[in-house]
Amino acid sequence: MLDKTFNPADVEKRIAAQWAASGAFKAGNRPQAQPYSIVIPPPNVTGRLHIGHALNNTLQDILARFERMRGKDVLWQPGTDHAGIATQLIVERQLAERQMSRVGLGREKFLEEVWKGKATSGGAIVEQQRRLGASADWSRERFTMDEGLSKAVTKTFVELYRQGLIYKDKRLVNWDPRLQTAVSDLEVESIEVKGHLWHIRYPIEDSDQFIIVATTRPETMLGDTAVAVHPDDARYKKLVGRHAVLPLTGRLVPIIADEYSDPEKGTGAVKITPGHDFNDFEVGKRHKLALINLINKDGTLNDDVPAPYRGLSREAARRKVVADLEAQGLMDKIEPITHAVPHDEKTRTVVLEPYLTEQWYLNVEPLAAKAIEAVKCGATKFHPPNWTEVYYGWLKNIRPWCISRQLWWGHQIPVWYGPDGEIFCAETEEEAKQQAGGKTLTRDPDVLDTWFSSALWPFSTLGWPDKTPELDRFYPTSVLVTGFDIIFFWVARMMM
Repeated sequence: MLDKTFNPADVEKRIAAQWAASGAFKAGNRPQAQPYSIVIPPPNVTGRLHIGHALNNTLQDILARFERMRGKDVLWQPGTDHAGIATQLIVERQLAERQMSRVGLGREKFLEEVWKGKATSGGAIVEQQRRLGASADWSRERFTMDEGLSKAVTKTFVELYRQGLIYKDKRLVNWDPRLQTAVSDLEVESIEVKGHLWHIRYPIEDSDQFIIVATTRPETMLGDTAVAVHPDDARYKKLVGRHAVLPLTGRLVPIIADEYSDPEKGTGAVKITPGHDFNDFEVGKRHKLALINLINKDGTLNDDVPAPYRGLSREAARRKVVADLEAQGLMDKIEPITHAVPHDEKTRTVVLEPYLTEQWYLNVEPLAAKAIEAVKCGATKFHPPNWTEVYYGWLKNIRPWCISRQLWWGHQIPVWYGPDGEIFCAETEEEAKQQAGGKTLTRDPDVLDTWFSSALWPFSTLGWPDKTPELDRFYPTSVLVTGFDIIFFWVARMMM
């Protein structure tokens, strides 16, 4: 007898169990058939299903079921991403609720806590996908930190390092002072906030003149190494080559001519702080300016600023700098403005934009050229095609990719250092020791950007770097269904 009320939970669960028991969704059941493969964009292991996931998975499910009915051997590859920053943030919050901290636990114990969390709640989103009836081959579910996928990540890093594409460099990065790690440019969200534009008088050396600059971050003036004006700006031609006295420090900074300064914007004179602004960094390189880093990893001011400002938070330092400038009669005016301020999209922390630190980089320019050509020649097609231009626009203007993160959760960088700082890059510690001739080694504590490992997803899930039957049969994949918002994060990186 039928129930009067339809209960989808009971029906869905029963039918899903029948599907699973029958092996209906397993790939490889039709060895003579044409292969067809899709990879699920791996959701965060800590995540929960949202409407975007549901819509995306539905489209993939339609394609997978349709092609099965057409007689093809279909692999719809499921799995999850370890989501370095997001997962570490969640676990740190959970520890804080128990009056514990990551630093207090130490790296090994902290990672044990993360793996425990993954074991207890990490499968939630996969169960939700299965409840939807998604016809993926669940017997092949993968995780970006599985042993096999980790092997692929390590091999890729070592190979790219040996090719000279991965290197270490000291550059400006976006820095999250809360998690104390570099974050990708793509993970920085500009949020409109109310603020001020401070117009500050910089005295001209050996004169009673001033040059006025405007800034939204007056605390960074403590790291200024020049004032720039446009070469064609008649107002300042006589000042180029002279020096201004940097307020609150007494340091002399040169007044330089550079086209970066816009005569139509503000006063036409701009403070140059190479250690805390990407554009200023480029100006500094052109004019061989000193580069001063003002800020500690936690966002407080360091010992390279005058004593009264040391140890202050950015906010407290700003208030004191403004008050001291007003007291010395060097504040020309203050304007209220609304402007975009960079925030880490996950922690909502105001990013130090930028912060000078040593990181690992991947030179993606030669890889990007191949990825562009793959679309130009028609080997890969975007639907709808208007996203092709967005893809080109990003890849043609690509910069070196900062791939290191100062986290504990993730794939630890396969690099060891000798007593004198020599670098030994190897797939295992034993191999590194052989390279080092028995020297005592210390491993690099950083981990790789999550997108580094997920970029390998289409082939790492199929067993690469080992030569597997699945890799031979289902790679390259047939189609990818994804949101336009991760064309840069994931699609382009997989292409490269």
